[in-house]
Amino acid sequence: MAATPTPSTRYRLVRATASVVAPPTLDEHQQAVVDHAGGPLLVLAGPGTGKTTTMVEAIAELIEQRGVHPDQVLALTFSRKAAEQLRDRVIARVGRTTSAATCSTFHSFAYALIRTYSPADLYDAPLRLLSAPEADVVLRELLSDNPEAITWPESLTSALGTRGFTREVHAVLSRAREKGLDPDGLAALGAANGLPEFVAAGHFLEQYLTILDNLGATDYPDLIRRAVITAEAHRDELRARFSHVFVDEYQDTDPGQVALLRALAGDGRNLTVVGDPHQSIYGFRGADVRGILDFPGQFPTAAGERAPVLVLRRTRRFGPRLLLAAGRIAARLPLTGSIGPEAREAFLTPEAVPGPHGDGRVEVHTFDTDRAESEHLADLLRRAHLEDGIDWSQMAVLVRSGQASIPPLRRALAAAGVPVEVASDDVPLVRDPAVLPLLDGLRAVVNLDNTDPDSPDFLDPGRIESLLLSPLGGLDAGDLRALVRRLRARDKAGDAPRTSRELLRLAVVADDFLSGLDGPEVERCRALAALLRSGSALLEQRAGVEDVLWHLWSGTGWPERLRRQVDQGGAGARRAHKDLDSICALFEVAARAVEHRDHVGVGAFFANLIAQQIPGDTLAERGVRGSAVRLLTAHRSKGLEWELVVVAHVQQEGWPDLRRRSSLLGADRIGLDPSGAPDLVPPVTARALLMEERRLFYVACTRARKRLVVTAVRSTDDEGEQPSRFLAELEISPVHRD
Repeated sequence: MAATPTPSTRYRLVRATASVVAPPTLDEHQQAVVDHAGGPLLVLAGPGTGKTTTMVEAIAELIEQRGVHPDQVLALTFSRKAAEQLRDRVIARVGRTTSAATCSTFHSFAYALIRTYSPADLYDAPLRLLSAPEADVVLRELLSDNPEAITWPESLTSALGTRGFTREVHAVLSRAREKGLDPDGLAALGAANGLPEFVAAGHFLEQYLTILDNLGATDYPDLIRRAVITAEAHRDELRARFSHVFVDEYQDTDPGQVALLRALAGDGRNLTVVGDPHQSIYGFRGADVRGILDFPGQFPTAAGERAPVLVLRRTRRFGPRLLLAAGRIAARLPLTGSIGPEAREAFLTPEAVPGPHGDGRVEVHTFDTDRAESEHLADLLRRAHLEDGIDWSQMAVLVRSGQASIPPLRRALAAAGVPVEVASDDVPLVRDPAVLPLLDGLRAVVNLDNTDPDSPDFLDPGRIESLLLSPLGGLDAGDLRALVRRLRARDKAGDAPRTSRELLRLAVVADDFLSGLDGPEVERCRALAALLRSGSALLEQRAGVEDVLWHLWSGTGWPERLRRQVDQGGAGARRAHKDLDSICALFEVAARAVEHRDHVGVGAFFANLIAQQIPGDTLAERGVRGSAVRLLTAHRSKGLEWELVVVAHVQQEGWPDLRRRSSLLGADRIGLDPSGAPDLVPPVTARALLMEERRLFYVACTRARKRLVVTAVRSTDDEGEQPSRFLAELEISPVHRD
C-alpha cells in the first residue's frame, strides 16, 4: 500500500519537457510563403498542395524566429474541427501552448469579441447564440403571431403565414446582413429601387432584432454584423493585440467576414489568406468567390499597391492522370478579379509530386438503369477491397443530392454486403427516427391527462399504438395483437363493448385498466403506462426537461439493447452508434434549454422543438466508427480524401442544378456595387449557377488519391435519364454497361 502523504510533505511543480515536432521539408513555393516579409498576402493553394502545413510553418516562423508571441497570432477558419486541428498542429510544432483565441472559427471569434466588449449591464444574462432551428422558430412566430405589425405588399398576401414565405424572408434578412445592411439600410435600398417588399423586410428586421435583444440572444448572420461594429469601435486595441492574422479557406468568406478582417488587419497590415477559388461551393450560404478573386485589390499594401499573390504549385494528393482530369474541369472555371496573369497561370498549371499514389486512374462508366449502376458500384467496391486490398474506410461514394441519391444507394450497397457509413442526415432533430420515441414519450407525459380529442396533442389511439411498438413499449406486431385480444375478451362482458383502438388507449392512459390481466405483452404495456405516469409525477414536482427525458430513456431496456448491438459489431453496431449520437444530440438540446430562461418548462421545450423545421448543428458528424465505405454528398466531402472515390449518378437534370435558390422576394438581388456600397445586383444568372456546380464537381473529383470513378445513367430511351455535361469535360472515353 502506498504511503499516505503527511502534512509536511512538499511538492514541487516541474515544467514538462515539450515534445516538438520536427519541421517538414518545404518546397520553394511553400518556403516563399513562410519567408514573406509582412503585409497582406494571398496564397492560392489547390487540392493536396500542403496549405495547412505551410500555414503552420508560417506561424512557427513568426513565433520561433521573429519573436512574435503566440497570443499575437490569430488564425481563422470555417469549422470547429479544422480550427482544433490547426491549433493542435501549431502547439505540436512550436512546443508550447497557445490561447484558445489563436485558432478559431469566424463565428467563435465573433462571439468572443462581442462578449468581451459588451457592457456588463447590456444583457441581463450572457449573450447566447441561437442555433439555426431556434432562430427559424423565432422568425416564424414573429411572422405568424403579429402579421398586422408589418405592411407587406398586397401581392404577397396569399403567401403570408406559409413556410415558404418564412424561408424567403429568412433569406432576405440573412443576405442583407451578410452584405452589411442594417434595418434602415435594407428599407432604404427597397425605397430607392421601388421594391416595397424590401422596405417591409427592413421594418421586419428591426422587429426581429429587437426580439433577439429582449431574449439576450443573437443569430449567426447578426453575430458577424455585431462583431464588425465592435471591431471597428475597438480597432486600435485589436490591431495592437493581433499583429498577424491568418485565414484558411478564404474562398468561403462572405462580405461581412471580409469587413471584419478589414477592421482587424486592413491598411496594409499582416494578413495572410489561403484558399482555392475553384473550391468555392457555398454560395447558397452567402459565400462569395469574388472575395478571394478581389483580395489583392481589396487589401492593398501600406504603399497602396496590390497585395502580392503566391501559388502553391505542387500537389501531393494524387498522380498526373488525376491531376490532368481535374485540370480539364478547372480550365473551364474563370479566374477574374485582381489576380495578376503570372499568378493565374501558375495556379492553372500545378504539378504532381511522385509518391505512393502512382500515376492514378480515372474511369467513366454509364449504365442503362439506376439498378445497373448500383449493382456495378457494389461489385466495384467489393473487388477493390478483395482484389486490390483497399480498406473499406479508404473508399467513398459521393453524390450531388443526398435526399434523392443516398437512400437507394445505401440500400443497394448494404444488400450487396458492402459496409456503408452515411453522414448524419440533414434533417431537423425532431424528424430523426432515433429520437422520435423519446419525443413521443415526452408528448405523452405532458398530455397524459388531456381528455380533449380536438387538441393537437391529444393521445389518440394511433399515438398510443406507436408508443407501444416503439423501444419505450417494446412490443412487436404479434404482441400488440395478443394484447388487443385479451382486452377485447374482457370487454365483451361489459354492457357497451368498445373498439380495439379505444381499449389500447385506455390500457396506457387509465389507471389500473390492466388489472386482472396477465401475460408478457400485458406486462410490457403495464410497464409503459407506469413509466409515463411516473414521468407525469416528475412534471408535477417541477422536474426539468433533462430529468424527464432521462427518466424515459433509462426506465426501459432500450439502452441495454443498443449496447448489445454495439458489442455484436457489423451493420447493427453502426446503426446503434448512429441512434446513440442522435439521442445524445437530443439531450444536448435539452441541456441548453435548461440554461435558457425562455425554455424552463417541459411543455414549452417540447413545443419549441417540434416547431423547428430546419437542421441544426446538433447532428454534426461525430466521427466514423469501424471500417466502412463513406456515402455522402459532394458538399460534405470538402476537405476529405480517400484512395478510391466514386462520384455517382452525375445526371444532366441533377448536376448541374441550375434552379435559382430564391424567387419570391429575390434575396439574391441584394448585393454590393464596385465601391462596396449596398446596391441591387442582377439576379444570379444560369452561368453563375453553372460555375458553382462545376466547382462542386471539381471538389468531388479531387477527393481521390489513387482512383477516381465517375458514373451516370445513359438511358436508351430518348426521354430517359442522360449523363451530365460534366462527364464530357473530363475527356475520358466512357465505358457503357448494360
